[in-house]
Amino acid sequence: MKETRSLPAELFAGRTLIFQLAKNDFKKKYAGSYLGIVWAFVQPVVTVMVYWFVFGMIRSSSPRPVPFVLWLIAGLIPWFFFQDGLINGTNALLEYNYLVKKVVFRIDILPMVKVVSAVFVHLFFILVALILYTAMGCYPTVYTIQVIYYTFCIFVLVLGITYMTSSVVVFFRDLTQVINIALQVGVWMTPIMWSMEDLGITGILASILKLNPMFYIVQGYRDAFIYKIWFWQRPGMTLYFWAFTLVFWLIGTRLFRKLKIHFADVL
Repeated sequence: MKETRSLPAELFAGRTLIFQLAKNDFKKKYAGSYLGIVWAFVQPVVTVMVYWFVFGMIRSSSPRPVPFVLWLIAGLIPWFFFQDGLINGTNALLEYNYLVKKVVFRIDILPMVKVVSAVFVHLFFILVALILYTAMGCYPTVYTIQVIYYTFCIFVLVLGITYMTSSVVVFFRDLTQVINIALQVGVWMTPIMWSMEDLGITGILASILKLNPMFYIVQGYRDAFIYKIWFWQRPGMTLYFWAFTLVFWLIGTRLFRKLKIHFADVL
């Protein structure tokens, strides 16, 4: 049957189902464990503490306007969202293969279910960050509201990528391992634990590193929490980010729709 509605229209029409499935997905991950959904937050918290201990011992060559732990958290929170959304969104069709095989089910919503599920944890960490910043004397300002914008940026970016990866992984299961390795490299290629000023990175190398779309988002979270800079004050980076995201969205959604007729046969 020929598609009569665009993917964004279908996602909007199925928003209630998406939200319900996302809640169920979030709860299902930790069903049966004694601490339940607490485990969703334990690993990221431990990761922050480890990085804080290791990198907090290294004296920065450039002074920061806030304690290192606050600077670090502003970079890690968006990365956790991106990582969780990408990994789980990529495996959405594999995990919900029983729904893929149902003729009447709109499988287009499955990658979005996983990304929305990741939003729940992300919102919790934003709240924790706000509490921690306030406790350490760095009170929220009007600039902090930009976190909503940058959260939306991650959401659209990771959703576009996962429509591509979730459709490819059905035929090439090794893609999951490739993504895991890429994320391990990506966290170090993104200035989360370090800054270009600390390492003296300038020129061509700095320009190459800024091509990473997560550079824009990590910088944006720090602008919102720390540096008090509006996103429109970085017009070049903003235009590049949305151009990059739009390209991945178009490629991902078109590839998904082209391959979806074969998903049930392979799964």
